[in-house]
Amino acid sequence: MYDTQSMLEEAELKKQNGQHKEAIKICERILNYDLDFTDAYEEIADNYLTLREYQKAKRALDRAITLNPESPNGNYLMGFVYSCMGKWKTSIEYLEKADEMFQNHPEILRCLGWSIFHNGQKQQGIILLERALNLAPNDALILTDLGVLYMNEKNFERAMRMFSKVLILDPTNDKARECLNAVKFFATEYGKLKTNTNETKNQEM
Repeated sequence: MYDTQSMLEEAELKKQNGQHKEAIKICERILNYDLDFTDAYEEIADNYLTLREYQKAKRALDRAITLNPESPNGNYLMGFVYSCMGKWKTSIEYLEKADEMFQNHPEILRCLGWSIFHNGQKQQGIILLERALNLAPNDALILTDLGVLYMNEKNFERAMRMFSKVLILDPTNDKARECLNAVKFFATEYGKLKTNTNETKNQEM
């Protein structure tokens, strides 16, 4: 007798240990027993997302959402997939639906804020990410995303604060260290540019 829940828990453990292909195989075995087990499709998609195989993740989620259109996790994951593909409007549609069903979830707000920012509503995107940070103040992904957005907006001081906090929480976070070095460089260069521009203006007066 098969136990789909135990198998799903085993797949989750494999995923947490970075064994994504093994996790996918377990979920595929679940589907051999139950072709309509929505959680298995979502788990497959989550693993393919980590592997950056976005089309495979999307195929699994198409099936999951067909089976359960009201799944917060399915809609969140589909929004994440479209975000990774740069399809911001479609990403927002799915993430907003997930947010309606599961309000004030930091990870959903993080992804929604990121997609909204890149869709052109920059201030609204930052506000959503700040909300996510208030809910999860030590979340490295939220801090890093906010840092990147602040860097794009030339708010270098705020960006440095975000990346510095990530490194306090996790000194081995190479991405945060690279971003902190980048923001320091851009802040210096932008400062020089502003100084040169002001000097040129003064000379023309």
